[in-house]
Amino acid sequence: MQKADEALDTIAAVATPPGQGGIGIIRLSGPSARKIGEQMVGRSLDARVATLSPFFDASKRQLDHGIALYFPQPNSFTGEDVFELQGHGGPVVLDLLLAAVCQLGARIARPGEFSERAYLNDKLDLVQAEAIADLISASSEQAARSALASLSGEFSATINMFLTELTRLRVYIEAAIDFPEEDVDFLAESEVVNELSALRTSLMDVRKRATQGRVLRDGISVVLAGKPNAGKSSLLNALAGEERAIVTHVAGTTRDIVREHVVIDGLPLHLLDTAGIRETEDIVERIGVERAQAASVKADALLWIYDAVESPATDVQPEDLLPPFLLQHVLSHPDLPLFMVANKSDLLSAHPVHNVSQQTIRSRQGVQYHQLAVSAISGEGLSELKSRLKAVAGLQNTGEQLILARRRHLEALERCQQHVDAAMLALESGQLAGELAAEDLRYAQAALSEITGEFSSDDLLGEIFSSFCIGK
Repeated sequence: MQKADEALDTIAAVATPPGQGGIGIIRLSGPSARKIGEQMVGRSLDARVATLSPFFDASKRQLDHGIALYFPQPNSFTGEDVFELQGHGGPVVLDLLLAAVCQLGARIARPGEFSERAYLNDKLDLVQAEAIADLISASSEQAARSALASLSGEFSATINMFLTELTRLRVYIEAAIDFPEEDVDFLAESEVVNELSALRTSLMDVRKRATQGRVLRDGISVVLAGKPNAGKSSLLNALAGEERAIVTHVAGTTRDIVREHVVIDGLPLHLLDTAGIRETEDIVERIGVERAQAASVKADALLWIYDAVESPATDVQPEDLLPPFLLQHVLSHPDLPLFMVANKSDLLSAHPVHNVSQQTIRSRQGVQYHQLAVSAISGEGLSELKSRLKAVAGLQNTGEQLILARRRHLEALERCQQHVDAAMLALESGQLAGELAAEDLRYAQAALSEITGEFSSDDLLGEIFSSFCIGK
């Protein structure tokens, strides 16, 4: 979070990605941005006019040649004077330019400080500021579209609509408390309860879209576990679409966790290929097995991969194949998506009496699990596996614009709904109905206000903006 004395600083940063590129941008913001920028180009500039100019350091030595732009306050991204030097994108050149503007009085910006200043100067609310980081890091077209919608203010407008409705209902209830002589008997009228019920329905819809949006933003971790030579690495390569893990016929080839990030129909998946779980005297392999066990119990979804030729029965159950520690974990976490995946189904032609190609969802001891067959070599069953991973992640194609939510958004929406529920219950109970309902609606408003940043602690703001890249 920005300190009071930092508001007087002029900050600077490279606003383009690291590495070589055709264009590199140095961005300045603050009270001395124009002065420093014009010293760099050796002339005064008109507002919002792109000017081709050489860039100089304090000793008038030319460092680069490019476009200079000046955006006066308050009509700039940060609400302060902003100056940009758009030169060539070499790291050495950009370092020289950044050093030169710092020598002239700027300081290097903290991560997210430009967006933080935009928020503090009422150019963006907190949701829109977070959407900038989400748009930059979007891993799919759908995620980018959702982030852009939040940046344009759609999510904020929805939250503000809820706040307006909560305020209106609070005014009505508190008027009935403060002016009983007016004989406003809200308990005798179902209108307030009905309106709160409608508000609750809308909140639930937004929570659903936000929950799916969080999956779209963060994805899920999927652990591929099983015995050695079950084809886990081959399946990871098939899902990734390229050779990422080493595959051999030697048992125990995978000794450590291989991580791969893939996007399937907009869903980010963090795939973890693990060492084959077995008893071993090999010290290195044993460490790999221990890491596989630790990863398996932390997964958002678990794929137990087994050899379809060795276990070709159609009714394979978790207790038939899972090691004891993992079976106990699954039984104690019935909500964990579990897939019993028969790999190497392309080899089943040698076993015509068996058939594990049937794809179904089974239940055993209160635990639902997916039974399906795949072939990492031929691709059989992969599309079904992908569809089911999307389904268990909760990412459904409803046609609605998803809200690229963060955990704090979901927690605030949940608290808001809880207080709306409590207000409805108070009105229906009758005892101290007005006072209790009004207080719960006040808490509901406070929860929603945290989302847009109307009410936020300094610690929260510091945590949010520290996750941004420098230059944003």
